[in-house]
Amino acid sequence: MRSKLARFILASVLVAAFSMTIHAKKNSARPRPRAHRNQAAAAPMSLQAKQVKAFIERTEKELEELNVKSAFANWVQATYIIHDTEKLAADANREMAARVAKRALESNRFKKASLPEDVRRKILLLKIAVAAPAPPDPKDQKELSEIQTWLEATYGKGKYCPQPDKCLTLNDMEDVLRDSRNPDKLLDVWRGWRTISPPMKEKYARFVELSNKGARQLGFRDTGILWRSGYDMSPEAFSAELDRLWGQVKPLYNSLHTYVLARLIEKYGTETIGTDGLIPAHLLGNMWAQSWEHIYPLAAPSKKGSGYDLTKILQAQKMSEKDMVKTGEGFFVSLGLDPLPQTFWERSLFTKPRDREVVCHASAWDVESSRDLRIKMCIKVNEEDFTTIHHELGHNFYQRAYGGQPFLFRGSANDGFHEALGDTIALSVTPGYLQQIGLLKKVPGPEGDIDLLMKMALERVAFLPFGLMVDQWRWKVFSGEVTPRNYNQAWWDLAQKYQGVRPPIARSEADFDPGAKYHIPANVPYTRYFLAHILEFQFYRALCSQAGYNGPLHRCSFYNDKAAGQKLQKMMAMGQSRPWPEALEVLTGSRRMDATAVLDYFAPLKAWLDEQNTKLAAQGGAAASR
Repeated sequence: MRSKLARFILASVLVAAFSMTIHAKKNSARPRPRAHRNQAAAAPMSLQAKQVKAFIERTEKELEELNVKSAFANWVQATYIIHDTEKLAADANREMAARVAKRALESNRFKKASLPEDVRRKILLLKIAVAAPAPPDPKDQKELSEIQTWLEATYGKGKYCPQPDKCLTLNDMEDVLRDSRNPDKLLDVWRGWRTISPPMKEKYARFVELSNKGARQLGFRDTGILWRSGYDMSPEAFSAELDRLWGQVKPLYNSLHTYVLARLIEKYGTETIGTDGLIPAHLLGNMWAQSWEHIYPLAAPSKKGSGYDLTKILQAQKMSEKDMVKTGEGFFVSLGLDPLPQTFWERSLFTKPRDREVVCHASAWDVESSRDLRIKMCIKVNEEDFTTIHHELGHNFYQRAYGGQPFLFRGSANDGFHEALGDTIALSVTPGYLQQIGLLKKVPGPEGDIDLLMKMALERVAFLPFGLMVDQWRWKVFSGEVTPRNYNQAWWDLAQKYQGVRPPIARSEADFDPGAKYHIPANVPYTRYFLAHILEFQFYRALCSQAGYNGPLHRCSFYNDKAAGQKLQKMMAMGQSRPWPEALEVLTGSRRMDATAVLDYFAPLKAWLDEQNTKLAAQGGAAASR
C-alpha cells in the first residue's frame, strides 16, 4: 500500500476520478470525443470560470502545504508509536481533513458554472478527496481524527500474550501460520490475534457515523458511495464492473479452491476440515486467509517443486534487507527509469527497530510533493518480502512520475493502477530474470511450470475474492445495511460467499474480526487491491507484447526493455489528469479492464486443476466443486 496519508488526501486515496458531465448523463467510462475536449479547451474562459480557476489554484497550494505537514507527522507516528506522536498525527490529520471538507463545500457554489474540463475535474476530485470526510462540527472533526489515530495505533501495538511473560507480535504469529502444520498451534495464534480487535468495535461504529456525516454534507448518501464515485463511472456501474470482472476469474478460483480443499483433507482429515465444502481459515498459512502461498508444500503438484527456493537463495547469498531493496530498484532502472534519490536510502525504514513500536505493515510514502520518497517496512530476507519490495517501489516510481502534475492530479489513473504497478514488475521476476541478475545459475525447464504456476495461484488467484469482500462488507456498514449488531456475522457470511472459507471456531458479535485486518482500522479502501490483481496481468501481457515475447505468458520477463519503460513512464506521468480508460489505453491499447490476461497466464494450471479435480470426483473425493 501507499502511505497512511491515503486516508486524507486524494493524491494518495481515491486516485481515480470521473468527468462530472459523464457521470451525470450516462454510466459510461468513455469520455467525450477528443474534438469536443479540444474545442472546450480553446473556448474563451468566462469571468466566473477564471474565478473558479483561481479558487482551485489557491486550494491546491494550501492543501499541498498541509499535506506535507500531515505526511511528516504521520511518518513519525507510524515509525515511533507513542502517545505524543499519536497526538501530533491526529492534529495534523484533523487540520488536513477539515480544510479539504471546507474547500469542497465552498466549491458547491460553482455547480452550475460553465468550466473548462480540467477545472471541473479538479472540483470533483476535491469532493472525493478523503476516505473519511470530516463532518462540519469542529468537535466531530476532532473526535473523528482521534478515533482514526487510536484505531490504527491500537492495531500497530497489538500483541497476543498466551502467558503473562510471553507476548507475540503479529510478525511472530504470522511465522507460526507460515511454518507450522499443527492445527492446535495454528488455531491458537489465529484466535490470539483476534483478541486485539474487540475493543475497536464501539469506536469503529462511531467512526462510521462521523464519516457518513462528512460524506452527506458533500452530497453523497454515505462514505461507501463516495468511495465508489471515483472510477469514471457511476457507483452503480462500478459495482456492476466488479461483478463482471469477478465473473471472469471465478471459475479459475473455484478450480483452485476445490483442489486445495482436497489436499487439506488429506493432511488434516474431515474431523478438522469438516464436510461442508468450506476451508477453515486458520489452515491456509495467512492470518486472514487472503493468500495461500505458505501452504504450497501441501498443494505442490509434484515433489520436484518449481526447481528453486528463492528464500534459501537470498539467505545463502547473505543478501541484506537493503540489498533486496536495491535489487528491486534495479528492475525499474533497467527499464530506463531514473534511480531513487539518495534521501530515499537515508530516510526509509527497512527493518523493525528494537527500541520502539512501529507499524510494520509495508507502505510507500510520498512525504514532500514527490521530492521525498520512502518505504516503511519491517523486511525479512525471504521470497515474500522480495516480492513486496517490488510492489512498494512501484508506488514510489509512480509517485515520482506524476510529481509534475498539479496537486489534485497527483495520483494514479484509478487506485488499482497504483497497486498494480509493482506487482506487474513482480510478475516479471521469473527464473529467467533471476538468472540474469545472478540469483539462479540455471533456468529450470518447463517440467516445473505447473509447480511455479501453482505457487503463483496460491498467492494471486487465492487473493481475488478477499480483495472483493473487504469493501463489500464496509460498503454495507457505511450504508447501514450491516449494523454493529451483526458486524461479525456479515463478515463471515461474505467470506463464505466469496472465498469458501469459514472461521475455525464459533464467533459471536462480542468479536470484531474485521478489525483484525489492518485496512479496516486504518480505513484504507481495499477494492484497489482486487483491481490491481486484474490490472497487473493486463499490464504484464501488454508489456510482454511490447518486448516481442511470444512464449507462454508466465515465462516472460521484460527486464531491461527500454521501450516497455517508456510506455510505463508515459502512463504514470498522466497521474489522474485524465479518466483511467485513457491511461489504460496508453499502456495496453485497450480502454477496458480485462481479466482474460489472468486466464491466459494460468491457462496451463487451470487445465491441470480441472483434470485433478475430475479424478478426485471419480474417486469419490471429499472436496465438492463450489
